[in-house]
Amino acid sequence: MDLLQELQEKYIQEFANNVPFGEFLLNILITAALASLLRLFYVRFGQTLSNRRKFAANFLPLALGTLLIIMIVKSSIALSLGLVGALSIVRFRAAIKDPEELTYLFIAIGIGLAGGANQPVLAVVTFSIIVALLFISLKIAGKSSAKREGAYFIHIRTELDSVQTVSKILTDTLPYVDLKRMHIPGKGLELSFLCKFDSLEQLEKVKTELQLLSPGSAISVVEQPDLA
Repeated sequence: MDLLQELQEKYIQEFANNVPFGEFLLNILITAALASLLRLFYVRFGQTLSNRRKFAANFLPLALGTLLIIMIVKSSIALSLGLVGALSIVRFRAAIKDPEELTYLFIAIGIGLAGGANQPVLAVVTFSIIVALLFISLKIAGKSSAKREGAYFIHIRTELDSVQTVSKILTDTLPYVDLKRMHIPGKGLELSFLCKFDSLEQLEKVKTELQLLSPGSAISVVEQPDLA
């Protein structure tokens, strides 16, 4: 009993004096909840090709570990200086394959920093704004890319001199046409269009109409989903 009482007086009481238990518990719960929400958001809306579910599992321990470190060192200058010295000899070799992964790691660290600094309201408000902005930007990017999803590059080399004539042949037949490149070699034109077509018959019609106007015309179709 004497040993338990001594431990209680020396450690538990010291902890209670430095960090109120209610605040400590609240910060941990909020940090854990925000890190879990960040994990769900990244798994659902992340754009990286790696295993997002496996990578996102690191957010919770990273946020809570950051919270623990900040709570330990914030009340002691000596401990904070010691932490700087310790981290200077530790080399992290985690392979970050995509800048997006690093971005979400920083968000998780920020959540832990706010929790450790006893700023749960700041953490919740900032996290909500960040997630909302990310969601809006993803939706906007999704709408713009959906128009060109499944598009092809159609390269045309023709003896015609009118860009408008060639473009009209495409726009009258294909559902999506976007001029990407034009080169004038001296005689005729070399044009590159980003296009979508619903059937091979549409391509056949474009080829027929173009060769009727310019029998020496050449057409090549290349799938370029990464550039679309």
